[in-house]
Amino acid sequence: MRKYGISLLLAAGLCEAADFFSGMAARAVIGQRTFTAQTPGASDVLLGGVGGIAYANGALIVVDDNRVSASPQNNRVLIFRNVGSFLPAPTAELPASGVRCPVCVGQATVVLGQPDFTSSDIGLSEKTFQHPTAVATDGQYLAVADTDNNRVLIWKSIPAVNQAPADVVIGQPDFKTNKANEGNQAPSARSLRGPQGVWIQAGRLYVADTLNNRILVWRNMPTQNFQQADLVLGQSSFTATTTQDLRSQSFDPKPNNMLAPVSVTSDGLKLLVADLGHNRVLVWNSIPDSNQAPADLAIGQPDLNSGASNNTQNLCPENRTTDSSGNTVYPASCNASLDFPRYAYSDGKRLFVADGGNDRVLVFNSIPTQSGQEADAIVGQVASGINQVSDSANPLGRGSADSVATPMGITGDGTNLYVSDPYRRRVMVFTPGETYIPYSGVRNLFSRSVYAVGTITFSGTLKEGDKVTVHIGDSANNQEKTYDYTVVKNDSFTRVVNNLVLTINADSGDPLVFATPNTNFNTIILTSRLQGDAGNSIPISVTTSDNAVITATTSGATLSGGQDAAKIAPGTLVAIFGANLSDSTASAPAEADPLPTELAGVQVYFDGIRAPLLMVSPTEIRAQVPWEVNDSNSISNYVRIQRSSGVVVTTAAVAVPIIGENPGLLAQEGTDPRPAIAVHSSSQATATVSVDGSANASDVATILIEDRSYSYTVQSGDTLESIRDALIGKINANADEKVEAYAAGLFTRIRLRAKVQGPAGNGIPISASTNDGAQVILTATNSSTCCANVAGAAVTIDNPAIPGETIIFTATGLGLVTNRDIVAELATGFRLKSTESNTPNEFVSSLIGGKTANVLYSGLQPGMVGIYRVELELNSDIPTNPNTQVTIAQDVYVSNIVTIPVFNPAQDLPPPPDASTGNVVRRRR
Repeated sequence: MRKYGISLLLAAGLCEAADFFSGMAARAVIGQRTFTAQTPGASDVLLGGVGGIAYANGALIVVDDNRVSASPQNNRVLIFRNVGSFLPAPTAELPASGVRCPVCVGQATVVLGQPDFTSSDIGLSEKTFQHPTAVATDGQYLAVADTDNNRVLIWKSIPAVNQAPADVVIGQPDFKTNKANEGNQAPSARSLRGPQGVWIQAGRLYVADTLNNRILVWRNMPTQNFQQADLVLGQSSFTATTTQDLRSQSFDPKPNNMLAPVSVTSDGLKLLVADLGHNRVLVWNSIPDSNQAPADLAIGQPDLNSGASNNTQNLCPENRTTDSSGNTVYPASCNASLDFPRYAYSDGKRLFVADGGNDRVLVFNSIPTQSGQEADAIVGQVASGINQVSDSANPLGRGSADSVATPMGITGDGTNLYVSDPYRRRVMVFTPGETYIPYSGVRNLFSRSVYAVGTITFSGTLKEGDKVTVHIGDSANNQEKTYDYTVVKNDSFTRVVNNLVLTINADSGDPLVFATPNTNFNTIILTSRLQGDAGNSIPISVTTSDNAVITATTSGATLSGGQDAAKIAPGTLVAIFGANLSDSTASAPAEADPLPTELAGVQVYFDGIRAPLLMVSPTEIRAQVPWEVNDSNSISNYVRIQRSSGVVVTTAAVAVPIIGENPGLLAQEGTDPRPAIAVHSSSQATATVSVDGSANASDVATILIEDRSYSYTVQSGDTLESIRDALIGKINANADEKVEAYAAGLFTRIRLRAKVQGPAGNGIPISASTNDGAQVILTATNSSTCCANVAGAAVTIDNPAIPGETIIFTATGLGLVTNRDIVAELATGFRLKSTESNTPNEFVSSLIGGKTANVLYSGLQPGMVGIYRVELELNSDIPTNPNTQVTIAQDVYVSNIVTIPVFNPAQDLPPPPDASTGNVVRRRR
């Protein structure tokens, strides 16, 4: 049980300053039409398996190829000039444009290596490439590492036309040769072998000569082909030889050696090398100017003589745990570890490291001054050790708005950080912003959080001195808490339940669960304090003293039913929880159509689409997720806020996982499970007959109403629908019949409704049958009409639901519907005009009081925005319970638990009001 408030969702570390933070999403994407499209191909707007990237003079330069086998490998370099013309500024107000994703941008103006934007051929000339991997520019010169041609091409100015020829080649004597190390085993000051990194700084050229395990430095930009380097790092001389087969090379990291370096960069003061094979980034505190100058420190390792992948045992021993056998277990990764780092980039203040093997970018707020230093934030992951790409339990990590898979290149423009994501065929644009919205701060408005629950039920005999012990938590990890109660003289189960509940909730309460009593069933309800799936692993058990005669059973070994309400279906009404989200509270006008897209200076963007708003406040925004995002599995969300002072700020983007459906039920405010906002469906008594099986000619289906029989003989070509409709027609043809028949909204069910209002229509006997051997099956779910109430009256403790009654619930998040005409009509923020029947694409099921409820109808509610009407018929033998739990489900996604009061007619009930007069009448048993 949880109280809803801002403290529920705020993560530690929310602050006022705009900065990078773990779990943030990209604000924009280049190279795909959505954040998760991953469309293969080549064009001026479509990227393949991207590699290195660079930025200068307002131009973003992208290598559209790689050496990690991400497809397609397009053998080209694209130049996106004037990035500011297509990438909106962080605080820009984006108008409604009708474009699916206004922040999925970029159209290249120049292509190098190909004659046009659709070609991707390999070549060996001054105009072509063979799997280039890296690019660098100082705003004047442009250099490209043409990896499989074993060379670096140099343009003396950034080209302005397609397939412009390079001016200089280094590593080869001419533009028609591509031999590694001049065709010899030994390298030289002129030769290259598979270079994967290049950098230009202060007139110098740096090349990561990857397969020669070295960095070559030219003190001045080369002006002629095959010009020899002036300096070598990582080797004792230009001709020092190392084994070219990485599998057979000795693994002996030192301050002055390297193993397959793949990038070299500088901020003008320090030199940074991604030493891939040694799982580290080497840092020189000043620009080295002598051969084999040793590095000053290593990022990703505790010292300069270590090189283990994810060396967590030595980098973060404080994160160790102990398994069930007593063995010490270290995390797979931590904020200080690296696994095959691909790139290091400094913006002059911060350092960013593309930690390729861990599928993330480490962010250091300043360049480290000692080996093994921890990063301050992680881009591409929620937290240290949570790899959203490789975690099979989290498939949404693949191609989400907040993850990267083997990032290859990083650059920045002073505002935005660009990260190449080769396997997703895109360049992600991360923008620091106000960290007002935490990770998973966007939630289904109705369910908010779906907590796991469990029960403990007591029975047997109460004997003075018997002891009951409730165990909560995992004893193996010393997290178990125990709670005792000893039976006293003349005790009662109500006292047992209530006292244990008080004990469990005493002081600050059990750290894992909150307890509530259900004394009608001698039951304690345990609700997880942990949101979503995390609560499903909380163990619960009960023991009793020796020879005790009181018995206790749990609903299972652990709590169950926890779900993630932060996974959102298109069209869902959502709550965005956070802090400082607005300067005031404002709501949309009650009859607004469409809903406004700005309230109190606040605008909400999903993939750059302005969202309709229901309400804004400093701690919560209520909005609708656009229907248009149904083509994605993850979208980017941020909020633009114009303060009362006129200052405009934006939040850092967060990702919102998108799935087909994830239902939430409307309930009152308060603690979970909350009382449902539900109403009685009809002022007339009703009953249901289900038509199932299969249509077989000559079968006879019969419905008996009192002593009146209505039969239909199945004809060749009939369907269950036509059988249903024929029976409805026969019933309605009898003008003297006490009930009218109509088709239910779902399945092939017949609804029977008394023609008179109020209790007078209750109790009309109903039955259904078929002939022996028939394949069609008729089932009456009620033995008689029942449950007339006041249509639309709230279900309350004074006017409860009863077994067999149909109750109407309000929901959101059920996803798109099967009616294509309605789908075509759907417009984000607009009220549904159509009154046609519609059902969600994914079947809706329900449990009420632990028993299956008949879903008679579920569909979008006419006149509403993002709201569904769900009609549920209670099981006919459901027991009395003032806190009967209700859920609906679609596929594996279960709604929040809500409660309704249910009283069985066999017991004394508070009388309902009369449907025709509103006066209270006594319900007949």
